Amino acid sequence: MLRWYVQFVENYPLFSAVIQFAILGTLGEALSRKISHQKIFNFFVGLKKAIVWSILALMIKYAFVGFFGFTHALVSANLLPQSAGSVVVVKAFFTSTFMNLLFGPIMIYSQRFLDNFFMRRGNDYSNIKGALWTLVWFWIPAQTLTFSLPVNYQIGLAALWSIVLGGILGYFESKKVLKS
Repeated sequence: MLRWYVQFVENYPLFSAVIQFAILGTLGEALSRKISHQKIFNFFVGLKKAIVWSILALMIKYAFVGFFGFTHALVSANLLPQSAGSVVVVKAFFTSTFMNLLFGPIMIYSQRFLDNFFMRRGNDYSNIKGALWTLVWFWIPAQTLTFSLPVNYQIGLAALWSIVLGGILGYFESKKVLKS
């Protein structure tokens, strides 16, 4: 089973990213709504969410490859310590940090723009500050672990993190709802 997965990711890197994020990103949003006692979206809304996640998957896949190269280039130019090129966890931390601080806000605003477009919500950017903070407290540590793995497992774990974050955000939202 695992060999099949690795071959699928190697042979179809963009398509596999789309499939994984369409399914797991959408499930993460559904889980968040379920935990926070909100109505789970219907099939057609879920399909729109999957389309949004598919578009984001392409952005994420390119960012993963690009920021891996970015970190390597900084090490080569002596702008980062040599350990950032040779020690797996150090390289993973720098790659995650640069990706989340430089690309993360673009991704979050893109997700909100696409959600607004497909859900016909106008310009709803409420709670965007909270979404941006997830880059620091959740995504940098999570993607450090992700970038510590072999390349063929990285997108899959990143998509799984969407479910974890959905659960965390749903939990905090449910606590807010219960207090009101």
